[in-house]
Amino acid sequence: MRFSSPMTHSSQRIFRCDAVTELRGKPLVAELERRFVVAHTRVELPGGAVDIMHPENTDALISEEDMVRDDRLPYWADIWPSSRILSRALARENGTGHTLLELGAGLGLVSIGAMRAGYDVLASDYYDDALLFTRANAWRALQREPRTHMIDWRDLPSDLRVADRVVAADVLYEDRYPPLVVNVIARALAPNGIATIADPGRPMVEQFFELLPMHGLRLRNTEIVEYDEPPAKQTIRLHHIVRSGDARE
Repeated sequence: MRFSSPMTHSSQRIFRCDAVTELRGKPLVAELERRFVVAHTRVELPGGAVDIMHPENTDALISEEDMVRDDRLPYWADIWPSSRILSRALARENGTGHTLLELGAGLGLVSIGAMRAGYDVLASDYYDDALLFTRANAWRALQREPRTHMIDWRDLPSDLRVADRVVAADVLYEDRYPPLVVNVIARALAPNGIATIADPGRPMVEQFFELLPMHGLRLRNTEIVEYDEPPAKQTIRLHHIVRSGDARE
């Protein structure tokens, strides 16, 4: 479904204007519909389906400037199978009274599942636009927004606080990411907390496991969930990480 005419790439660039960042609710949704050609995808979650608004054509978001600077591609603008599985798993939990940090929030589906479970969510991403869509989709689904934070895994912010849950969906797709993700978890996971990485079988997950002990972390257990929703069919693994001194099973 289209809400506006196709726009040039320059009009779909990251918009850093404070006036846009400060928009909430309907005005934020309207601004995204004005600046992007958007589409909608229905995603089933415990407690009822949600409608996720996203850019219609992710290829139109590719920026040569971002590629030259740090090889960034707009993966945030897709709804990945791992994010569907993780969002459903979180939505079944009881998060009341607990904090949760999402790494690579993208369109906000995982954060929505966590918020529905009662978690106090901090959604993070490396793209401004991702955080705007996360906030907009959460408001559309729940009539409230998560807290958000721009986070560069290579240079963690000094004000990053620990969380009871640290979660991420399909973030180990390049060989440079396992050490960065392990470092974020080691920094942000609260004592007795649990980190969960949803992964579709990326080769880099083995490097991730090898790095855990060096950061005082260990793999507690792995859940296997079969995903079969056309056009994708994948085996998603939910890897649950705890601190080495945590004896819980």
